[in-house]
Amino acid sequence: MFDRYKTIPIGCDHAGYKLKEYLIKILTPRGFHFMDFGTHSEESVDYPDFVHPVARSVNDHKFEAGIIICGSGNGSAMTANKYANIRAAICWNKEIARLARLHNDANIITLPGRFIGYDEAIDAVEVFFSTDFEGGRHLIRIEKIPKLLK
Repeated sequence: MFDRYKTIPIGCDHAGYKLKEYLIKILTPRGFHFMDFGTHSEESVDYPDFVHPVARSVNDHKFEAGIIICGSGNGSAMTANKYANIRAAICWNKEIARLARLHNDANIITLPGRFIGYDEAIDAVEVFFSTDFEGGRHLIRIEKIPKLLK
């Protein structure tokens, strides 16, 4: 099911650490493979330090899509979306995740670690990585998103 995403880069700050560990534990037996960019504890860290490696690796086409997690999802999404080829979407349920892929061709799912349940996060990630971009009128729209940075 997730074969096209051979490996998924994942990164978080301290507020997303427990959720990141849970995702890896539950989703690995379901066929996901992860490149863990950290953090590796609940000790306070700066989210950009862990978002940049994930976003850069997707931006540079080393990976097709990724996962980032911070407290609200906002800081992580803002950081990732500085990259020209990134469309990071904050997803708090599976329907938002589906639409992020279907209509926006999002390539990074951003989870709000303090505002999403663990099971809802699992559902959102599975839907995100199993939904294809619809294209058509949506392609025209995403091509209008300014891409100022490389």
